[in-house]
Amino acid sequence: MAEKVCKSCHRIVEGKVCPVCKESSFSRDWSGYVVIIDPKNSKIAERLGVDKPGRYALRVR
Repeated sequence: MAEKVCKSCHRIVEGKVCPVCKESSFSRDWSGYVVIIDPKNSKIAERLGVDKPGRYALRVR
């Protein structure tokens, strides 16, 4: 079964509510992902607008 991704913040989630933005709108149609470990010192996290560590999808449809 494909993992689901929050449509709002692109976090790859397992539960019924996104732990980052508290939204419950998900998509299973996504591609690519990045793991952010240290968002304060990450240029990728800055570009994606991510401020919490975790796995994030690059493209969500």
